[in-house]
Amino acid sequence: MSTSKLLARLDAYEKLIRLDKPIGILLLLWPTLWGLWLAGGGVPQWLALWIFIVGTVLMRSAGCAINDFADRKFDLQVERTKNRPLATGVIEPWEALAVAAVLAAVAFAMVLKLNRLTVILAVVALILAVAYPFTKRFLAIPQAWLGVAFGFGIPMSFAALQGVVPPLGWALLAAHVLWTIAYDTEYAMVDRADDVRLGIKTSALLFGKHDVLAVMTCYALFLLAMLFIGIWQGYGPFYTGGLLVASVIAGYHYRLIRNRTREGCFKAFLHNNWLGAAIFAGIVLDQWKR
Repeated sequence: MSTSKLLARLDAYEKLIRLDKPIGILLLLWPTLWGLWLAGGGVPQWLALWIFIVGTVLMRSAGCAINDFADRKFDLQVERTKNRPLATGVIEPWEALAVAAVLAAVAFAMVLKLNRLTVILAVVALILAVAYPFTKRFLAIPQAWLGVAFGFGIPMSFAALQGVVPPLGWALLAAHVLWTIAYDTEYAMVDRADDVRLGIKTSALLFGKHDVLAVMTCYALFLLAMLFIGIWQGYGPFYTGGLLVASVIAGYHYRLIRNRTREGCFKAFLHNNWLGAAIFAGIVLDQWKR
């Protein structure tokens, strides 16, 4: 194989697992880091931190390959996704499955260095990730499933560092689901016309003309849930400050999505990286000051 063909092949694999679009990694990583810092009462054990960060990258990449395998016939008919390597035939379906299997196996091998409960939860996380692309066929709001899948690093973090998952871990996961519904509805609003035509179920279609209201309501409920968690756990002003910054960011998203333009909705979706980062910064400062 010539150098040019090899580079083109590597580029196709990079696009398959979305390393060229890291927003998915960040949205998966932020809640995991929230869990690690809160479970560890500050900077977590370095081995656990390393395993969770690398595992997040590997599992998000594996999830993208599985998603493209499941949606390969749909992607070709959607403007935003028609050039994905699996949809165009540059990569064969079996290759996508092989890539996903290898990445998931490496991530699981890393988790084996942690305790038994974390390993069990890792199996559950894998099942959630594999099933998610197919939920768009039958669940009216697959974003809720995605919220559990993307947030499962939270209970895993508590399991790894404390050996149990306390009520705090599950409360954070529940709050995270609300955030995911908000940002992934923004994402679904971009493809609304294509999803109607293809018969794919999304929260944007479920909410209909009330989609903007639903997004902002989910943001509000998420931030209120995080505030109540902070009060319940006795977190300090830095934690609350992070939530206030996140609230301002969520308010800015209203300006981006209120006219329902593709560009505005997609920009709002991408901008959720900063919302997750603001909350993480508040958690880090709060735990450091304790």
